[in-house]
Amino acid sequence: MKHYNLLKLLLCIPLLLPGTMYAQTTVREQQPILSNATLQDCIDYALGNRPGVKQSLIDEEIGETDIKSALSGWLPQINGTGTANHNFKQQSSVLTNNGQQSLITVGAKNTSSFVLQADQQILNAGLIQASKTAKYYRQQYKQNTENTKINTVVDVSKAFYDVLTSKEQLNIIAENIARLEKQLKDASAQYDAGLVDKTDFQRAQISLSNSKADRKRTEELLKYKYAYLRELIGYSADKEFNLSYENNAMEKEIDVDTTAGMTYQNRVEYRLLQTQRELQRINTSYNKLAYMPSLSGFYNYSFNYQNAKINGLYDTNYPGSVVGLKLAVPIFLGGKRTQEIRKSKLQESRIDLDLLNTKNQINTQYEQAMATYKANRNDLNTNRSNVDLSRQVYNTMKLQYDEGIKTYLDLMTAETDLRTAQINYLNSLYNLLSSKLDVKQALGTITVNP
Repeated sequence: MKHYNLLKLLLCIPLLLPGTMYAQTTVREQQPILSNATLQDCIDYALGNRPGVKQSLIDEEIGETDIKSALSGWLPQINGTGTANHNFKQQSSVLTNNGQQSLITVGAKNTSSFVLQADQQILNAGLIQASKTAKYYRQQYKQNTENTKINTVVDVSKAFYDVLTSKEQLNIIAENIARLEKQLKDASAQYDAGLVDKTDFQRAQISLSNSKADRKRTEELLKYKYAYLRELIGYSADKEFNLSYENNAMEKEIDVDTTAGMTYQNRVEYRLLQTQRELQRINTSYNKLAYMPSLSGFYNYSFNYQNAKINGLYDTNYPGSVVGLKLAVPIFLGGKRTQEIRKSKLQESRIDLDLLNTKNQINTQYEQAMATYKANRNDLNTNRSNVDLSRQVYNTMKLQYDEGIKTYLDLMTAETDLRTAQINYLNSLYNLLSSKLDVKQALGTITVNP
């Protein structure tokens, strides 16, 4: 009973030691099938189903497992061993009595033992380091996941806007084809009436064929863009997938606060480096703790059997038990500890330089993103005005052509200018939305679900 109580005491010791509290694993629900999906629907689905995001979450679980494995050293380590021996020649021992020596045989011909031993770490530099770093490793894994999610939001948003741009481009091409079909019909009627030669009719045919080819090209590219968006959000190719949007949805999303200041702490990349800096600092402390002795306690209970005959080996048990402490003091390791401390401090200095370099890169990225956004905003305003002017010019040219004042070449030029202005406006709108995302990413203001 006394041995049993000692084992219970050893098992209770870890409850008083640090590092035995573990984080809980989050279980995520599967997202529904996407039908008439908005941008937010696509983002939410991607955050729950994109393979890269799932891998980051798995990395969190792997990291949590590593932490638990490292902290398990605070718990009692219980081992059992067993041996069975047959001595062909038993050990002898010399006894001296009044100058007379005699030999006696020690032990039995057959021996066997079973030992149950519990070891408990009380003072250990490696386990102290594991307890201190657990918090920062968990933080690092979560920051890696956050970084993956932020990149996912940006990539999915750009792909979503790219699909909308192509769909709007198809609408412009359809409008252009309708105009050209009417022009072809008018040119054909005028040619049949002998008012013009066949050149106008042939030019109308060429323009119409080119526009239909543009439509076919855009439709095929749209299939690829849908496939790319599916890939980004982790959506199966054999499932229904439709997007829901308003015609002016993109124009409502163009504004961003250009007066917002840069805060480096908002950037997850910067916070990741700070976490690495803390981990390296703890590693330096650990190398200093290597000078510290280690202390552990142990308790064992053994079942010992001896007999001259094998068939009666386990008839009688000669038990034994011991409890004690083990102290190990490192004295000299050839200068290894000194070099490890120096190496760790140099690695700290290197991370400090990484932090400085990252600050410079973030500032450059912010300036570039803001400059690009402002330039694209100006391009959008210019192209919007050009669309209005080009439409007015085309309508005027169409009336003058119908009256016989302008040639068909003038009308074609006006129509081409209108189509070019409309496409340029769409492209500038997409570029503006993309640069807005870059600005928000540079500012670190893109938020993701925890």
